[in-house]
Amino acid sequence: MASAYANLRIIVADNGSTDDSVPFLHEHFSSVEVHAYNTNEGFAGGYNRALKKIESEYYILLNSDVSVTPGWIEPVIELLQQNELVGACQPKLLSFHNPQEFEYAGAAGGWIDALGYPFSRGRIFDVCEKDEHQYDEAQPVFWASGAAMFIRARLFHELNGFDVSFFAHQEEIDLCWRMQLAGFRIMACPASVVYHVGAGTLPRGGRKVFLNFRNNLRMISKNMPLREKIWKLPLRIILDMISAWKGLLTGDAAFFAAIFRAHIAFLKEFVAMRKKAPYPLKPLPQLEGVYKGSVVWQYFVKHHTRFREIIEDRSR
Repeated sequence: MASAYANLRIIVADNGSTDDSVPFLHEHFSSVEVHAYNTNEGFAGGYNRALKKIESEYYILLNSDVSVTPGWIEPVIELLQQNELVGACQPKLLSFHNPQEFEYAGAAGGWIDALGYPFSRGRIFDVCEKDEHQYDEAQPVFWASGAAMFIRARLFHELNGFDVSFFAHQEEIDLCWRMQLAGFRIMACPASVVYHVGAGTLPRGGRKVFLNFRNNLRMISKNMPLREKIWKLPLRIILDMISAWKGLLTGDAAFFAAIFRAHIAFLKEFVAMRKKAPYPLKPLPQLEGVYKGSVVWQYFVKHHTRFREIIEDRSR
């Protein structure tokens, strides 16, 4: 509601909530359009269902736990209008509770490493950097955060939106990967700034771990060419299990169980997968926003916790 952009429709798609969200909106924000649904289809299915009914040139997908500033839309629309090959874009995401720091879910633009581990300009695993304007230039990235994603509506529908089988977590990375394979670019636009609470719609715990680990393997399997995933998928499963056993040995049995269940679910799906991608698959290093080394090695072995430390380390 703080947005100053003139040509704007604000729509809330209520994804089967069981609290008083819809009556609250009607009472306090009567100018907001509300599309209420009876079932929770997750982040992916919820957006796909709602956006089928909305005609626009651009969509802004905005989480319910994001605070915006009056001029946050204009810089991103300008960037999209300058280059028709930019398919999606994100603003700079800062922490709502610690505004001097980047926020976990996207920070200043998402990257991915050679093994498919996502990270961000300003966030490596659980370490968020202080915003010292070190990432204030607009740059191509691998993925734009689903917490505040600008996307061309036509392209969203041409690519069939989010993969509903993901339910939630990493579906925006999968979509951005598919956009790059289709010839489009993903951009970060730090001239636009929003503030994200984070983890506001799904509690931390086993379910979240399960979705992240399963969906990451699913995304690799879908979008990597066979010659690449034939060795990267087994390596990823090994690294995942190392993480799971580390969790178990430190007393987090739920973490271990969630990763184990994620692997079982993925392997069952992998055996049944027969669908061919509608676009040529390219080796991951040929795409933008890809670190050709291992962010796991950089973080856990070399103890690098800042984006530029990792990207500029030639030893990888």
